[in-house]
Amino acid sequence: MAKNGLGTTYPNPLVGCVIVFENTIIGEGWHKKSGEAHAEVIAIESVQNKELLSSSTLYVSLEPCSHFGKTPPCADLILKYKIPNVVIGTIDPNSKVAGKGIQKLKDSGVNVTFGIIETEGNELNKRFFTFHRKSRPYIILKWAESADGFISPKNKSEQKPVWISNEYSRQLVHKWRSEEQAILVGTQTIIDDNPSLTVRDWVGNNPIRVVIDRENNIDSSLNIFDNQAETIVFSSKEVTSNSDTIQYIKVDFDKNSTQAIVDKLFENNIQSIIIEGGRKTIQSFIDAHLWDEARVFVGEINLSEGTEAPKINNTIYSKSYLKKDTLLTYRNDD
Repeated sequence: MAKNGLGTTYPNPLVGCVIVFENTIIGEGWHKKSGEAHAEVIAIESVQNKELLSSSTLYVSLEPCSHFGKTPPCADLILKYKIPNVVIGTIDPNSKVAGKGIQKLKDSGVNVTFGIIETEGNELNKRFFTFHRKSRPYIILKWAESADGFISPKNKSEQKPVWISNEYSRQLVHKWRSEEQAILVGTQTIIDDNPSLTVRDWVGNNPIRVVIDRENNIDSSLNIFDNQAETIVFSSKEVTSNSDTIQYIKVDFDKNSTQAIVDKLFENNIQSIIIEGGRKTIQSFIDAHLWDEARVFVGEINLSEGTEAPKINNTIYSKSYLKKDTLLTYRNDD
């Protein structure tokens, strides 16, 4: 149930909740959007006979909150209805919670069990957990390469962009965009392809568009500057924006610019990002060990020459197929 909120709950985590009375589910809910009711609230409200709650068990994928944010603490609501048993998937790493919700329930006499299917819980909220544990976004690298290992031909003048993957793979990429908070590309990708970086072949939210434009060489008429989504531009210069949807952030490119960009993303509360830039941009994240997943489409065409694909030395985590495209995924064990 928690997975239903993927792409819509930022900056909040994915949370699902089920309430059981005598081996029968009597309530359930999942968090849909920041500022709206949490999973526990929805589950409790869905129970028709509230008297059953005092003899029930509440199962929740993440530790109930104990602080006032945009909504009241879920731990207080559990105590209000005297729910005697609470089973928790994983502890919330957010410093505002981080065990405080569990302690509050225990101090009030609730029987609390936690750390249940913790591996699955960590996978579910890998974006939220990475953000709070590592002080950076969850970083997904994505590119498409030809069967002979090139991401673009030597000459791109005849077609912009040059498609290596098929239409099914491209639709999947748009689904991925709807699930992550932001998407990043470099200057040359914008100049060469003029992408919109939006969700067109899928239903969902457009990600925040992030562009590395060191010398401010990108023309303001290009798609990246339309009002379809928010855009963040990293530049070496001080630039003032006249638009509510465009933000310029100055970065020192003479130092570790990749780390500096990641730090700025964290400061702007971006929990997850897809890196869809060219080889130079993607390789910079690989070389800096600043990535968590890599998703690589291998098409059936051969280019013979051109721009070589990024080099990644990790073992393949999984392999799947979309018609004649091969999708390889990697995980960064570092």
